[in-house]
Amino acid sequence: MPIAAQAPAHIRAISPYQPGKPIEELARELGLDPAGIIKLASNENPLGMSPAARAAAATALDEVPRYPDGNGYTLKQALVRRYGVKLEQIVLGNGSNDVLELVARAFLAPGRSAVYAQHAFAVYPLATQAMGAQGIEVPARDYGHDLSAMRAAIRDDTRVVWLANPNNPTGTFHGGAAIEAFLDSLPPDLVVVLDEAYTEYLSAEQRYDSIAWLQRYPNLLVCRTFSKAYGLAGLRVGFGLGGAELIDLLNRVRQPFNVSGVALAAAAAALEDRDFVERSFAANRAGMAQLEAGFAKLGLRWIPSAGNFIAVEVGDAAAINRRLLAAGVIVRPVTGYGMPRHLRVSIGLPEENARLLDSLSAALGAAA
Repeated sequence: MPIAAQAPAHIRAISPYQPGKPIEELARELGLDPAGIIKLASNENPLGMSPAARAAAATALDEVPRYPDGNGYTLKQALVRRYGVKLEQIVLGNGSNDVLELVARAFLAPGRSAVYAQHAFAVYPLATQAMGAQGIEVPARDYGHDLSAMRAAIRDDTRVVWLANPNNPTGTFHGGAAIEAFLDSLPPDLVVVLDEAYTEYLSAEQRYDSIAWLQRYPNLLVCRTFSKAYGLAGLRVGFGLGGAELIDLLNRVRQPFNVSGVALAAAAAALEDRDFVERSFAANRAGMAQLEAGFAKLGLRWIPSAGNFIAVEVGDAAAINRRLLAAGVIVRPVTGYGMPRHLRVSIGLPEENARLLDSLSAALGAAA
């Protein structure tokens, strides 16, 4: 019997997550100069990392021979100061993906189900399936979460609801009142994961205080990351905030030392560098306007986005993507999200955005 047959059927059925293509991989494949390639595929911060975080990471390198603090005390204290929560309300992860998987590990199993939206972040169905639970995908409304349909899809065996706000890869967003009404409508023993990986990119009028909801909803987990606005994607650190009982269960299935000492130090410093986050927000707003104006000039439609990326409809997205790759421009196809006519473009520096638009114009012209 082949070794693959020894794995449970739900594991064999998983289609692995496909990350954005690295610059080095494209350079090898097409014989391109890595220095001439731009990557707008993985929603990274084009400004890089906070200077304060860089300094803290450099200092922390001296401690690399030692195991990190498995409890992440310094970072947790920084989170306590920022959000007014207690230590026992925080779980740390090797990126926010790790926190999402902790939820699946703690609450999902064969005979249970989880609800998520069509076009939602790919980790939700992957984490659900990996635990042998059944995923219930609810059709999207205008590429976003249909909250009333998601509520109606909940079954007696449903244990988790995955909710991204803003959503990746579509960038769609629900205001705080709609999310709060959705929480009010749910059974109190149903775990709700509110994934706010892109919350730092919300405008002032879009913002709402999800942390304050933790006092009313002990079943709520607010999940955030340092990979986007804080510019620490390569260090892998995220966190979840929730009720003490919920967090305790997640910590029981968390791997010891799941966040490196360098990542812990950098994240704690990054959290305090509000000026860098404000500059990242401003750069993202300007870049979003630049791309939207460029798409309009090209006669393209896009999905309005509240994140640091934008999904643009280009027709035969696979063919356009191949032409962009040949031009040294990496964006993200989203066919796997059921969007074969769209490409997701991360907001870059002004010169990167301009090059993307020029290359896209050429690719569309070649396709005409």
